[in-house]
Amino acid sequence: MATIHEVARKAGVSVATVSRVLNDRLKVTEKTRTKVDRAIEDLNYEPSVLGRNLRNSESRLLLVMIPSISNPFYSQIINGIEDTAVREGYNIMLCETDSNPEREEIYFSLIRNRLADGIISMDPTVNKKRLQELACTYPIVQCSEYDEDGTIPHVTIDNELAAYQAVRHLIKLGQKKIALLNSDEKFLYARERQQGYEQAMQEFDLPIKKEWIYSSNALEFHSGQQAVRTLMSQADKPTAIFAVSDILAIGALKECNIRGLRVPQDVAIVGFDKISFSNMTHPALTTVAQPMYQMGSISAGMIIRKIRGDNVESVILDHELIIREST
Repeated sequence: MATIHEVARKAGVSVATVSRVLNDRLKVTEKTRTKVDRAIEDLNYEPSVLGRNLRNSESRLLLVMIPSISNPFYSQIINGIEDTAVREGYNIMLCETDSNPEREEIYFSLIRNRLADGIISMDPTVNKKRLQELACTYPIVQCSEYDEDGTIPHVTIDNELAAYQAVRHLIKLGQKKIALLNSDEKFLYARERQQGYEQAMQEFDLPIKKEWIYSSNALEFHSGQQAVRTLMSQADKPTAIFAVSDILAIGALKECNIRGLRVPQDVAIVGFDKISFSNMTHPALTTVAQPMYQMGSISAGMIIRKIRGDNVESVILDHELIIREST
């Protein structure tokens, strides 16, 4: 493999001039740049990206922190992040925290040691205090879940409004006995979506029964199934379910099918997120669509601007209620 010294000798210039051509082409004349480019091509020279990054005190690496890589919600967001990052000359590293503080601290150490340039956090279980402390020194943004009391810029949707509109859709269809299938209320999105559910129910003077609010500790398909088993074991059964996640909603739909409950005739179901699986169920799932690819793309653009020293503002994107066969 050719070296930068061989390129310099062949082009008849100094090593420093070759370096300037590689790193800041505007600082050399067109004649010199042409000679260096020709020498690079003739020798098939490939500059060391690591060496360049070390000289520039940058890694060109973005950390993307997620709680679980198995959750399909994150896939489109990650696609948006990666497409934008690569276009801007950055790479990404997926950091699955598994809600483990020790693993989380390992990723935090990467940015403290300058092995990464910035963090995009999508982990709702992240240590908010530690993340806020890091954000005072290093570029950090949050995507989807964020700290409502913090100052870290974020990209999200209006979760309360989205949930309100989803439940209102059920009410407009004549549903009066609507259950909420929620996640753990320690998460901001779970609290906001429950607020939207309660707002719609109160607006139409419908009962909010604690027996119809099922909270799950994990966003897994079997949690949706268990929720339906619990709800349908009651004497006064709900006739509709609003789930704060498509994963929970799909699990609920499966259990309804197992029990011979017709959807939507016996039980109407609305999910949240519009993951790809939501259109593959039978019947297809009515759901709130988050602009997940756009969320990822915007968050990547935000972190890159922060790395460059620019000020960035939080962004709230539009959502859409996708009405399908389950309601």
